[in-house]
Amino acid sequence: MRIAISGSHSLGKSTVVNDWVALNGEYIREEEPYRVLSLRGPYEILFRDASTRLHNGIQLYYSISRLNRYSTPAQHVIFDRAPVDYIAYSQYTANQRSTDIDDDFVLSMVSAARESLDRLDILAFVPQSDDWPVAMEDDGIRPVDHSYRDEVDAIFKEIYRDDRFDILPKKSPPLLIELVGSPEHRLLQLAQAVEQVQVETR
Repeated sequence: MRIAISGSHSLGKSTVVNDWVALNGEYIREEEPYRVLSLRGPYEILFRDASTRLHNGIQLYYSISRLNRYSTPAQHVIFDRAPVDYIAYSQYTANQRSTDIDDDFVLSMVSAARESLDRLDILAFVPQSDDWPVAMEDDGIRPVDHSYRDEVDAIFKEIYRDDRFDILPKKSPPLLIELVGSPEHRLLQLAQAVEQVQVETR
């Protein structure tokens, strides 16, 4: 079972990943590309209106390369972020018109991201919700700008709810779900999705 958790920052994605692995020890946890490439790697990756084609391009293709390591549903892995995330963040920066990221660059990312998603069984989107607000955590890593999180979340909702970019592959698309509510409820929703996929593929 190959699962990716997607959405804007500081909404509880990593909590879902960590809690899922704690309950399901057979799963491999694939770390968020930023942490691998910037915090522990050689790149300085910037956010908001400072992101560049290099910053978001290397994260996209690292994410795709990790997806490609897992070719069958028999492999149990959960990803913190999906290739789609770098389209959403790039579109935010393109809207600012502040770096070399523009609409054409965002569109150039779509085909590669779409093709990679057939390696997933479940794509779980974590939206911002007024019914279950998540406090912004200042951990020295994630941006603490509320408007930035809100605007990126709005782009994610256009992608997943309004089919902007037509991101899901036509053949073998992952099951797209939304995770909302408490951490416990999110885990229950994810477990139900796993059961649904298992039933449909028997």
